Amino acid sequence: MRTRVTDMFGIELPIFAFSHCRDVVAAVSRAGGMGVLGALYFTPEELEQELKWIDDHVDGRPYGVDVVMPASYEGADFAPEELVGRLRSMIPDGHRAFVEDLLAKHGVPPLSADAEAGRVLLGWTDATARPQVEVALRHPIALLANALGPPPADVVKLAHDHGVKVAALASTPRHALKQVEVGVDVVVAQGTEAGGHTGEISTMVLIPQVVDAVDVPVLAAGGIGNGRQMAAGMALGADGVWTGSLWLTVEEADTPEMAKRRILSATSRDTVRSRSWTGKPARLLKNEWTQAWESEESPGTLPMPLQFMLVSDALRRIGRSDATELATFPAGQIIGVMNQVRPAKDVVFSLVEEYGEALDRLDRLTND
Repeated sequence: MRTRVTDMFGIELPIFAFSHCRDVVAAVSRAGGMGVLGALYFTPEELEQELKWIDDHVDGRPYGVDVVMPASYEGADFAPEELVGRLRSMIPDGHRAFVEDLLAKHGVPPLSADAEAGRVLLGWTDATARPQVEVALRHPIALLANALGPPPADVVKLAHDHGVKVAALASTPRHALKQVEVGVDVVVAQGTEAGGHTGEISTMVLIPQVVDAVDVPVLAAGGIGNGRQMAAGMALGADGVWTGSLWLTVEEADTPEMAKRRILSATSRDTVRSRSWTGKPARLLKNEWTQAWESEESPGTLPMPLQFMLVSDALRRIGRSDATELATFPAGQIIGVMNQVRPAKDVVFSLVEEYGEALDRLDRLTND
C-alpha cells in the first residue's frame, strides 16, 4: 500500500498502533506498520529503558512516541518545583472523602507498604511531559505524537530539528487547523468511538471534515478494528488509520488478565465518555466507578490534572483488589467485536486482508 504517510515514514502499511506496551509497538512496526508507544505512565528513567528495548527489538523499523501535553490545565503557571504540592492543596477534602467512601463500600483495601503509591501527576502537564520528549528525541524515533491538544510550537520545532515528524489528535476541524498552525505534519482525526480522550463527533462525520480543512495527511481514528473500517476511513480521504483499543487483547499486550477478560466479553455499549479518570471527557469501560461519579452523591469531577491526582492511588488499589466492578480503563467502542486473543502480526495482516476484500467488493459493485 502506498499513501502519503507510507512515503513520509518509509513504512509498508498505513497502520499506526498506539499502545503502552513496548512488545506491541515493536511487533506492529516489524509487521510493516508503525507502533507508537504511549509515554504517559513512564517516568523519564523508565521511558529510557522502554525505548532502549524497542530500539533493540524493532529490527530497524520506524516507531513513534506519544506524549500528553494538554493545551490547558490547572496549575499551568506554577513553577515545576512546586507543581505537585500546590496542585495537591487544591483538591477538596470532600472529594477525598467521596473516593475513600466508595472504596470502603466495595471492600477495597489500602495499598500495602511495599506497593508503589503517589504517582499522581504522570505526564498530564507541560512540565512533566517535556522530560519525556527529551528522552524520546534521544532515540531514533520517526514520530512524536501529542494526544491532547496542539503541541507547543517550540516542541514541534525541536522535533523537526531532530528530523522527527509530529502528529497530534483532533476531534473537530477547528482543532485540526490549530494543529497545522503550530506545524504538525500529520493530523489524527479521532471520532467519539475511540477510547481515551475523545470528542463528540463520530468518525464517519469527522474524517471528511478534517480532510477538507487541512492540507497535511490525516489518519482516521475511532472505531477502527477491522479492514472494512480501515477501507471506510481511507474512502473518506484519510491516508491511513490510527488504532488503539484493538491492541489491548493481542498476545503481546501486558493488559492485566482481568481487564483482558472484561474486554473480550464486552459489547460496544459497555463504554461511556466520562470525566472520572482525568477531568476531561474520555471513553472508558462503563462500570460502577463511572456510574458513581455521575450519581447524586458525587461531588463532581475536578479539572485536569487534579482529578487524576485525586484518583490515581485509588485506581491502583482497585487494580490490586478483587473489586472488578470498579476497575475501569480507557477503551473504545470497537471492544464489542474484540473476542479473541491473537498475535499482533496476525491482527495487522487481517486488517490488510479485510481491506483488500472490501475494495474487491466495491469493485464488483461498480463493475456490475
